[in-house]
Amino acid sequence: MTNRTPFVGGNWKMNTDATTGNALARALASGLDTSGGVEVAIYPPFVYLSSISQSLAGSDISLGAQDAYHEPSGAFTGEISLDMLKDCGVRSVLTGHSERRHVIGENDTIVNKKTRAVLASGLQVVLCIGETLDQRESGKTDAINEHQTRAGLEGVSRDQLSRVVIAYEPVWAIGTGKTATPEDAQNAHARIRELIATMYDQNAADAIRIIYGGSMKPGNAGELMAMPDIDGGLIGGASLVSDDFLSIIRSSVAQGV
Repeated sequence: MTNRTPFVGGNWKMNTDATTGNALARALASGLDTSGGVEVAIYPPFVYLSSISQSLAGSDISLGAQDAYHEPSGAFTGEISLDMLKDCGVRSVLTGHSERRHVIGENDTIVNKKTRAVLASGLQVVLCIGETLDQRESGKTDAINEHQTRAGLEGVSRDQLSRVVIAYEPVWAIGTGKTATPEDAQNAHARIRELIATMYDQNAADAIRIIYGGSMKPGNAGELMAMPDIDGGLIGGASLVSDDFLSIIRSSVAQGV
């Protein structure tokens, strides 16, 4: 297996306030001791990015944003540009998260525009893909993952792919407490890696990190990340508890994915 540095991201979603968010960031910064064995990013709400950037100062944790708009400026009320995010210290951006797709209503075209804009800005993108429960029960997991991956990466060059992380997040497992078995998750990740080889080349497929984003917790992180094609996790609820998130990070280092 190609040596891929594990990636663990903490998606805070619409949680925390200024006090608890900065306390959490400081606890993570002081508790993280990975000796370079894992890449860690946290994705707080927009309004706390600047203050949390200060709380992370001097640490190895990257600051991320949960979303971004694809236009650089203009009459787009309520949107946040990539230059604004960079001013706050952001280095990584999520695109295509299932809650953006299924709650907010973003389609493949919007996800692709945002993905390409993030990469054009020089930042890292975490492209989220995954099937709903109905799609899973209809046997469409691989087809949905292929469609969303191809759509999300349309126009993304081979050189840009080094700044792409793919997060497989089965929608039916997010926030439900349900988790794909390690074997099911591994199968989905392996198919995604095979797709990247088809779209680009085998070296690109071997190098890209594909992480799991469906209710990963301290109790299941080790067995999930022991799978050969699972390169870390995009963590929701467990990222709001410093001890839990740090435990997951340590699991990724221990597995040496």
